[in-house]
Amino acid sequence: MDAILVIDDEPGIRNTVRDILEDEKYRVLTAEDGPSGLQVLIDETVDVVILDVWLPRMGGIDVLKAIKEQWPDIETIVISGHASIDMAVNAVKLGAFDFIEKPLSIDRLLTAVRNAKAIADLRRENIRLKQVTPPPNQLTGTSPAILAILKLIDQAATSHARVLITGENGTGKELAARSIHERSDRANSPFVAVNCAAIPENLIESELFGHEKGSFTDASARRKGKFEVAHRGTIFLDEIADMSPQAQAKVLRVIQDMRFERLGGEQAIDVDVRVIAATNKDLAAEIAAGRFREDLFFRLNVIPLHMPALRDRLEDIEPLAARFLDELSAKHHYFSGEACQTLRQYPWPGNVRELRNVVERLVIMVDQAEIGPTAVQQVLGQEPIPGLNPGQAVDTLLCQLMEMRLSDAKDRFERHYLVHNLRRAGYNISRAAEMIGMYASNLHAKIKKYQIEAGE
Repeated sequence: MDAILVIDDEPGIRNTVRDILEDEKYRVLTAEDGPSGLQVLIDETVDVVILDVWLPRMGGIDVLKAIKEQWPDIETIVISGHASIDMAVNAVKLGAFDFIEKPLSIDRLLTAVRNAKAIADLRRENIRLKQVTPPPNQLTGTSPAILAILKLIDQAATSHARVLITGENGTGKELAARSIHERSDRANSPFVAVNCAAIPENLIESELFGHEKGSFTDASARRKGKFEVAHRGTIFLDEIADMSPQAQAKVLRVIQDMRFERLGGEQAIDVDVRVIAATNKDLAAEIAAGRFREDLFFRLNVIPLHMPALRDRLEDIEPLAARFLDELSAKHHYFSGEACQTLRQYPWPGNVRELRNVVERLVIMVDQAEIGPTAVQQVLGQEPIPGLNPGQAVDTLLCQLMEMRLSDAKDRFERHYLVHNLRRAGYNISRAAEMIGMYASNLHAKIKKYQIEAGE
């Protein structure tokens, strides 16, 4: 249960308010001045602050400003024995939930606390729903591979053990992590996903562990890190193999101790967090190359879970495609039998994520209800050749490449590969570069080299 903090320099007021609130079954913390109160907010999770205006060392209005700057979601009730209309108006303008004159009316105080607590609870519930609501493409399928994954997810959910999820891009690693969280006893607490590959190396520690005001050039205010936000819930470290060695060392220490300091800070912060990590890399090779810490691997790999590639569960393609159609189509589209055959014959290098993208493009492109094989081939970037059945284009291209000189075959394949992925990205170069793991500037150079034009 989160707490109510009473900041007042008079012991009698602190004790009286604490007793009243504890009688109402609230958990109450107290502080005798502003700096002590702000330290409590660093150390504890607080919903409501009852704040006296006249305080030693730091005035109540300055404390209110600090609370609203650093913890804007905490509701603050200001109290004063020397109140004025101007003071009350100023406090409310600064974000105070209410202003109550001393001597305090018990009924007025309890009403204000109940209302402030209700708003805090509602805000937390909204945040929780946003964090735990999974994307629409749930883990779907009846293949032996996916059924084994679902069974392992159910088993992992009953424990607090760390989980390491491996698999190619687009196989559903985050969906698996969310499923574990939602089936666990942490389901009502935050699920915080962090894409380690998308955060610049110089910001990863600040993102994970937070920072103090002034700890670096742009640190204009204290900020909680993802581990602190995930307290009592689950943190999902996606693409963990892309972390710098320094960040890996810090994550290892947090996993061992469940304690850390913000960047630029000295105060130890204790957290209760379940860690689920994921990567598309071969961690054994990364360890051998000195790019990933072996001790961190052993800490994370308590429950290993490998997500199968879509090509290894072909029987799931049709139910997945049908599900995506239901989610994306307002025209009641459906796939013809030949279109389903074409979908099954494609190798799906982008896995389930690519399948969903393909279905979304088909929904946009195809006006009639039935989606046929020709439309599927066009979206997949296949090149139908006269006399061949749908789906044979990939095999034919391979045969052609086998008859070429190596340098020519490399160029032909690279051009075909780039055109295919540019189509998948809607010719958005930044998006295509991210999908294939290439810098956008390098992709621009390749487009110029192969004279690729939008719409090919």
